[in-house]
Amino acid sequence: MQTSMARPVKLWVPGDWNALFGFGTNILVNLLVLTGLLQFVIKMPTDIIFGRILPATGLMMFLSTGYYAWLAYTYARRTGRDDVCALPSGISVPHMFVVTFVIMLPITIETGDPIMGWEAGLVWVFFQSFILMIGGFIAPFVRRVTPRAALLGALAGVSIAFIAMKPAFDMFLNPVIGMVCFGIILVSWFGGVRYPRGIPAGLIAIAFGMAVVWGAAMLGYEVAGINAAGLQSAFSNFGFSFPTPAIDHVRDGFKFLGIILVTAIPFGIYDLVEAMDNVESAEAAGDHYPTTRVLTADGVVSLIGCLMGNPFINAVYIGHPGWKAMGGRVGYSFATGIMVIVLCWFGVIAVVLALVPIVAISPILLYIGMLIGAQAFQSTPSSHAPAVVLALLPSIAAWALTMVNGALGAAGVQVTPELITAMAGNGVLYQGLHILGGGAILSGLILASIAVFIIERKLETAAIFSLVGAALTFFGFMHGESIGFNVTPLVALAYVILGGFLYLSGRLAIAGDEPAPTPDRMVDPIAQPAE
Repeated sequence: MQTSMARPVKLWVPGDWNALFGFGTNILVNLLVLTGLLQFVIKMPTDIIFGRILPATGLMMFLSTGYYAWLAYTYARRTGRDDVCALPSGISVPHMFVVTFVIMLPITIETGDPIMGWEAGLVWVFFQSFILMIGGFIAPFVRRVTPRAALLGALAGVSIAFIAMKPAFDMFLNPVIGMVCFGIILVSWFGGVRYPRGIPAGLIAIAFGMAVVWGAAMLGYEVAGINAAGLQSAFSNFGFSFPTPAIDHVRDGFKFLGIILVTAIPFGIYDLVEAMDNVESAEAAGDHYPTTRVLTADGVVSLIGCLMGNPFINAVYIGHPGWKAMGGRVGYSFATGIMVIVLCWFGVIAVVLALVPIVAISPILLYIGMLIGAQAFQSTPSSHAPAVVLALLPSIAAWALTMVNGALGAAGVQVTPELITAMAGNGVLYQGLHILGGGAILSGLILASIAVFIIERKLETAAIFSLVGAALTFFGFMHGESIGFNVTPLVALAYVILGGFLYLSGRLAIAGDEPAPTPDRMVDPIAQPAE
């Protein structure tokens, strides 16, 4: 219950240790992946990575985590509650891969200069930042009219496909470390077991993984790519680097504007929806944050990071309910920002990359994927469960498409019409993955919204969402690879026809007295007595 009296708020509670190690390791993994992409994919010079990009990234993330800690503090103080958890934030993981492989890599290959790829990435973030700031004013309306099952279901799809799947694979590639670390985490975070002296489960899992890896190294074995030689060479990047303005590089990147806008606009919309989903997820866990302020903050800190040399956008993360369930409140967010400053400004990332096995961290990400996937079902009416399942499918299709493309790329095989036909003959519907997975989070949201309103017998509202889906599809925001006109005409037409059918059904159909046979009202015909 809210109160007008401001009450003292503890800046640190014991649960913040759990959330710090959980969320901190999540951030650490993302920074390690980011560094690997820049080093091994873009072939960026190490002085640019450790002297320009990572310091700017650290500054942006410090501002973001500090702001959300302050927002949680003021919210807790205003309401008099002691269970308010700060929103988690950091580098947008999907965008990390998009800006690397869609913007920076092609331009680097075309020009032969990774610096130009970096400059193009800066301009991409520049435009994304303004899309976020402007979109923040329309996002609250979208939240009001969109069913929670659609928002959380689309979020669960991203969480399962792009957060949980790879860590799960990593764990089973190194099961002795991965499975045991997973058990250490689940026993504490799902099972409620407290370890001696309140030691955080995440710290125990990492310590166990390091003990196994370095114990094996001492016996002459290499596990999970960790070895003493790699650790020794990592110290060459150790040192202090303060972020410096990169406005001249942002200006130079505008020469690639035509390429950049093709992805900047649809992914800006993706950001809006993702942020709304994550704010909705926090509200389902009991913490209400204003969507406009969240999106505006993401846009502002992303813009600051861009002007200082960071080509990766900031976003509110999936996972607030997980960190809150661990006991995280205000302090974990600010402490994570301090940690990021140390990692990025002192060149510690390279050392950590050589010291900690990723497989010891992967179970934490799998836990978050499990929690967010479960929340989509637990925080919505049981009758909406089919809509949640429908919302998952586009993200699963997008994930499967990346797997197929990765396999074809590794084999050096070009995608041709003949290959697509051959794959279809073997059950791999490549074109179907492209269409369903295009704009996955928007596709999942629209499809699930239609399903929810059908379940609720609000057929005219379902028709409106179907027509919105038609418009988004026509312009390539859904079911397409890029924005344009008449991108996937048959799918757009299908949405129009579906909308017309739903509208007519809502206007003309005579509803019966019995409720619709949704899952929580299903009757087992076998169990019914014969008449």
